[in-house]
Amino acid sequence: MIIKPKIRGFICTNAHPLGCAANVKQQISYVQAQGELHNAPKNVLVIGCSTGYGLASRITAAFAGGANTLGVCFEKPPSDRKTATAGWYNTAAFHQEAHAAGLYAQTLNGDAFGKEMKQQVIDTLKAEMGKVDLVIYSLASPRRTDPETGEIYKSTLKPVGQAYKTKTYDTDKNLVHEIALEPANDDEIEQTIKVMGGEDWELWLNALADADLLADGCKTTAYTYVGKELTWPIYGQATIGRAKEDLDRAAAAIVKTKADKKVQAYVSSLKALVTQASSAIPVMPLYISLIYKVMKEEGTHQGCIEQIYDLFNEKLTQAQPVTDELGRLYMNDKETNDKTQAKITSLWDQVTQDNFHQLSDYAGYHHEFLKLFGFDIQGVDYEADVEPLVEW
Repeated sequence: MIIKPKIRGFICTNAHPLGCAANVKQQISYVQAQGELHNAPKNVLVIGCSTGYGLASRITAAFAGGANTLGVCFEKPPSDRKTATAGWYNTAAFHQEAHAAGLYAQTLNGDAFGKEMKQQVIDTLKAEMGKVDLVIYSLASPRRTDPETGEIYKSTLKPVGQAYKTKTYDTDKNLVHEIALEPANDDEIEQTIKVMGGEDWELWLNALADADLLADGCKTTAYTYVGKELTWPIYGQATIGRAKEDLDRAAAAIVKTKADKKVQAYVSSLKALVTQASSAIPVMPLYISLIYKVMKEEGTHQGCIEQIYDLFNEKLTQAQPVTDELGRLYMNDKETNDKTQAKITSLWDQVTQDNFHQLSDYAGYHHEFLKLFGFDIQGVDYEADVEPLVEW
């Protein structure tokens, strides 16, 4: 079939297999050009491995560190009439490149929140890989089923405490407008923490420890975004922010309960980027379009792969990595420093429907959005007839 992007709101409902493969190869080429990581982990588990920061983590571990990688994701396979999800094609391409390079790579597809998947990972590690020395937790999901009770929790993107009015950009309508968000109630806050907080991260580390699959000195990190004043009402001071605070609690709990293995657990604070998750969050398309403009002009812009390579190189491969005052691995200072934020705030105050495309880098935002799904990538023939049935 000839595959063109089908965009519905903040999501693309199809993906291009050759474009996804090209995207994966570009990221591999980037980390290989940076040079080999020293003291790199050799057995890496990536929970949420198929897109965004999780995929970049797997690529960096394998192709800059030579690691064996086991990935967990939840992706839809292709059919004769429909394409797979982008993560499916990304994973297929990663497998092909890893095996060609002589690297062990295995991926398990299913619900990472469930007991069954945790057991599948344990069985696979015991049979094929052994103890892990790095666990990346990079899940992004709007809902989670409690593995003990079966209760389904749903996350909510709302401020906490009081209503919030601000600007946003509707990518579907090409419209800059004001948005009003009502505050979350207690139940919505708690459900968001259940989905996006640290409980499942802890359960993964507990399961691996109980199965004696954590190497001595194993490191683990969960990814977060903190932001600054412009995004705090929908991030730091919102339901998402409460969930992210729970990641800090979980990191401390993991360190305490896994002291016998000298496990190091960190929350890694990364920069705002176009991802499938961030595209769904009010305010973020406008904010990211503006920071792309400012940071590209400053020469400080980074995508997923650049951020993650630096995280590995500067933090995760160090015996005692430098942290911020909250104990986090802080990687987004190029975005959140006062000088850069002042420029972004100035643009934010000026931006209207009439000048949005002049003041922002929405073209860059949209390119990165399409790239997530394998579209708008140089060198890919999008007029060609493509086979959507790609297996791992």
